[in-house]
Amino acid sequence: MQESRSMCCILLLAAGIGPRLALGLVWIFGDRVDMAYDTWVWPLLGLFFAPWTALFYALAWGPIEGVSGAGWIFVAFGVALDLATYLVRFARRSPARSQPV
Repeated sequence: MQESRSMCCILLLAAGIGPRLALGLVWIFGDRVDMAYDTWVWPLLGLFFAPWTALFYALAWGPIEGVSGAGWIFVAFGVALDLATYLVRFARRSPARSQPV
């Protein structure tokens, strides 16, 4: 039982840090993030609040047309992953905390 709990914690930690780490590495070691965003503010906000969306936008961005066609589907998938992350956190709250007093 203890082993399954520790494995669950490792997977949750990886899922939470993974997109942030990937976006950080793409930003530091590549120029895709700098080309996709006009300023450093949007990727920084994405790093904290919507890492999947920011990462997928930077990866889907093209130098000639920006994001177009199937790239928007890729970005929408990032939005869905970010929303799923926040909804899971909300759903895991204890019932006593989520109900009004």
